[in-house]
Formats: sequence, C-alpha cells, structure tokens
Amino acid sequence: MILRVRCDTSIPAVTDDPAYSAAMAKRIGILTGGGDCPGLNGVIRSVVLHARNTYGWEVVGVRNGFEGLYEEDYVDLEPQRVSLLLSRGGTMLGSSNRANPFAYPIKLPDGRVEIMDASPRILQNLAKLGLEGLIVVGGDGTMSFAKKFVDKGAKIVGVPKTIDNDLEATDYTVGFQTAVEVVVDAIDRLQTTAESHERILIVEVMGRYAGWIAMTAGLSAGAHVILIPEIEYDIDRVVEAFHRRHGRGVSYSIVVVAEGAVPKGGEHAVLAKGDATKQDRLGGAGERVAAAISARTDYEVRTVVLGHLQRGGTPCAFDRELATRYGVKAVELIADGKFGHVAALEKGHMVAKGMDKAIKKLKLVDPHGELARAARAVGIELGG
Repeated sequence: MILRVRCDTSIPAVTDDPAYSAAMAKRIGILTGGGDCPGLNGVIRSVVLHARNTYGWEVVGVRNGFEGLYEEDYVDLEPQRVSLLLSRGGTMLGSSNRANPFAYPIKLPDGRVEIMDASPRILQNLAKLGLEGLIVVGGDGTMSFAKKFVDKGAKIVGVPKTIDNDLEATDYTVGFQTAVEVVVDAIDRLQTTAESHERILIVEVMGRYAGWIAMTAGLSAGAHVILIPEIEYDIDRVVEAFHRRHGRGVSYSIVVVAEGAVPKGGEHAVLAKGDATKQDRLGGAGERVAAAISARTDYEVRTVVLGHLQRGGTPCAFDRELATRYGVKAVELIADGKFGHVAALEKGHMVAKGMDKAIKKLKLVDPHGELARAARAVGIELGG
C-alpha cells in the first residue's frame, strides 16, 4: 500500500517498502487538532516510544489535524525523531483550529470556496491507512469531531489538551499549567512597574468561556481583582476596590481579566465573529474594563494582552509528566480496544472515560467553590 505523503526533509515519509511493512504489520496514528499548547510534543513522543517499545507498532503522524486526513498528508514517526521532543513547545505535526471535517472549506476549480461535509473522504482515507487505532489530541471542538467519527465506526481514542482546562472529562488538560506559569511570571513583572508608576495594570488572559487560567494565575500571583466568565462583574464594585486600596495608601492594582469576562447585562467581547468553519475569536475584554475604569476615575490605566505567549515556549515539568502519562494511556486504550474513550486524569490516576464526557459540557470555575472562596478570603475582588 502506497501512502501519499508531502515532501519533508526533516521527517521521513511513511514507507511502502514490503520488508519494512512485513516487520511492522500493525500501525496506529496520531493527530493534534485545535490550538497548539505546550506538551503536545510530549504526547507524540510518549505515544511513539510506548507503541514501538511495548507493542512493536509503527506510528503514523497526521499533519495539521483533520486537514491531514483529508489531504492524505502523513509522516512516519520514528523513535529517534521524537526522542528530544519532551522539552519543545508546539506540535511537530502541526495543527488546525479551522479544519472542521463536517463543514470543510474546499476550493473549487473556479476559485470559489464551498463548505462541504468532508467526513466520507476522511473515513475512506482512514480505511486506506489500515490503522489499529487513531489517537486524536485536542480540546472540546476536536473531540466533538472525533466522537462523530467514532459514531460512524472509526477506531479513535482521545487525549484532552487545551490551555483553557475546560474539559469536564479530566482534572487537568495538557498545556494548562504551563499557561498559568507564563501568566504568573508576567504578573510578577507587572507588579513592580505598576507600583513604580502608581498605575492600574490590566492583564487580559486566554481561557475562552472558562476562567481557570485567570483564577489560578491571579490567585497564585497575588492579583487584586480577577474577572472571570463565570461571574458577571459590576464595574462599580471593581472601582470601589481601587478606592479602598488607595484609601490604605496603596496606589496601584493588578487586574486579571479573562478574555471571556462579561459585565453585568453585557456580552462577550468578540474580535471576529465565527462561522460554520471556526469559532468566535474573543478579545477586547481587558480594554473594555480599562475604558470603564477611566470613565469613572482619574486613575492611570494600562492594558497588557498576553495572547499567544500563553501557548508558546517550553512546557513546565507538570505538563511534561502529564503529556507522557497521557500518551502511554492512549496507546493502552487502543491495545484494549477502548475506542470512543479518552485518557483522563482523575484524582491523580489515569483512567478511561467515554468521549462524550469530554464534550458534554464545559468544565467551569464554580463561583462559590474553593478557588473563589480562597480569592475572596484574601481580599481579591471578583466583581460580583
């Protein structure tokens, strides 16, 4: 069987050598979908090493998420090619958060782009690969696509990853802890300049409709105000918190604003509306808070949007360990025939959970839970 592979000088292509195919009769696949995050390469490395060392399986990497399955864009993943990946951010396979296989943009000969259901072709290409199973690494969107393919008979298992940490199936997702570390480091640096210039510094962080990054990093870095999507904020309460601090002689404040934070009676700040192929792109929540503060006070306000800094760079030790454990568990799910399941961390242990558990609903910060109670107990204003 000859597999169509794009040219790549750094990663060897899947081979059609008969001797090689006979020695490595079984193969599994892996793809990374959605936004990138630190730890993805660690999952890839773990999958390859465990599959080869324990089961003698070949591993095929699919480039750019489900797009690679449509385009038949694959690479062979040899152990020597992945051995040094653990400390590298991003994903060597590439990713795409716009490759919805059920609403796929296809360029027609006349130059027009038509949105089509590409799932039949993807299922055909999966069958041609002859995989023992496919590991899909992704967040809620990617997992929802994977579940639809499972329902159509595909042999798929999942690994939950997202810096947002908003998948209900697992206690922690790959990439979250590193993103928190990046935000904490940034806030530590901003504390000194805010104090020096007696400013209110607003730090906008990612997380979409969940406030895990904002709450965890804000609590860890000693922020003075934290605004998350789960608690609609009253800007007057926020301003009053600044007045109280100034009344005690503290003339600066750090405000952490999740990109999905919403004022009372308001809506999410959206930079670009989504469509059938992509989600809304959130952004501007920090500037909205800054404008509201400036309209009510004479305080000097500055806004910092950390953006993709939270996605890039070296994964922290926690995410390296977690990525390794996830990769091992995913391979074992295939070995056990537990398709339609995801590897999940539950109370410190790796378990298998139904893929529907990863997409049923978002895991959100409890407005009255332990994190929120701890924040309020140390004087952090949550806006509502």
